[in-house]
Amino acid sequence: MKKIVITGMGAVTPIGIGVDEYWKNLLDGKSGIDKITSFDPSELAVQFAGEIKNLNPSDYIPKQILRQTDPFMQYAYIAAEEALKMSEVEIDPTRTGIVMGTALNGIATTAYTQEALTGAAHKKVGPRFIPKILGNIAATHIAIMHNIQGPSFTINTACSSGGDSIYTAAMLMQAGKADTMIAVGAESALCPIVIYSLANAKALSKNNENPQTASRPFDVTRDGFVIGEGGGALVLETEEHALARGANIICELKGCGNTSDAYHITAPHPEGDGAIRAMKLAIEEAGINSDQIGYINAHGTATHKGDVVEGIAINSVFGDYKPYVSSTKGATGHMMGAGGITECITCIKAVTEGVIPHTLNLHEVDEEIDLNLVKDEPLKKDIDFAMSNSLGFGGQNSSVIVGKYNK
Repeated sequence: MKKIVITGMGAVTPIGIGVDEYWKNLLDGKSGIDKITSFDPSELAVQFAGEIKNLNPSDYIPKQILRQTDPFMQYAYIAAEEALKMSEVEIDPTRTGIVMGTALNGIATTAYTQEALTGAAHKKVGPRFIPKILGNIAATHIAIMHNIQGPSFTINTACSSGGDSIYTAAMLMQAGKADTMIAVGAESALCPIVIYSLANAKALSKNNENPQTASRPFDVTRDGFVIGEGGGALVLETEEHALARGANIICELKGCGNTSDAYHITAPHPEGDGAIRAMKLAIEEAGINSDQIGYINAHGTATHKGDVVEGIAINSVFGDYKPYVSSTKGATGHMMGAGGITECITCIKAVTEGVIPHTLNLHEVDEEIDLNLVKDEPLKKDIDFAMSNSLGFGGQNSSVIVGKYNK
């Protein structure tokens, strides 16, 4: 198999715009969760989320593109621009491609357009409505800007979409279809219809009084996840291509796994069967032993059942060996399609910086969860390999392993 390396990263998150700010605030224990400001949430049972703050999209995106895009597309575009700039790759149009991952596409634009249509006297819908809600148009804007004419796929595997976009990009390069791929994940699903549905399903925390401490992965007092929004991007290259151009190689993409539970449309398999197989597949592809994984960025959403099942799955794979585990969702909320990318970036930084971030708001670990959890503060630890897990509705399971790069 060809070596696949990572040469660029980009992040748009509730705790920072850009990889450096995201990483710093993550280690500093900053929370990006607060009362929703993009609309009036006062009538909702859940009134808070991990919103993107302090971002003026016009500072990053041409005005013409701004008029044509949903926020999730804007987050994807900004993250991709940062990753491409960091990579300094020169685009070879037909040998460069994009894989976009998103769970809910432009659902907020759909909801607000329908609301306006219902109350409008003339029932007029703008001509840009359809392009704003299609998931693949996020990749299209990036492709047009950079003349990227190679493979283009949009992955829609719920909350594992970001991780699966990395896997798909790697498979395309292994198949010889491209030398460079941009893997992107983005989400902006903050609207009443999404919040109503998830709240009625009892999936969301309802801690309106203390939003910054509402997302509590693995904590005994957790009461559901918090919606987050954002974007992330990685530039992936074959080692041969990166070395030929003298690229600064950040790390290596070692292995990926993707499975389906084939069990339930929303609930995870109670024994973590699909998650177990995804992790094992990633480890097998990486060509390493399980005890070489120094850190796992868990899916860790702070739902009762999800956290317990993921703990069962991790213990099944790693046995007596206890890798360090944390979840970044305590700080960012659940960024859905974007999370698989930004959490992989977390793993990359953990490997390259020798620091494992802690799980924000984790104070008392649920006794049903037997993991080596990092809490209270970051842990300085030199590790060679890290794993990012993303688990989604429909029984979707994604595991991605990154490692230090060695020629």
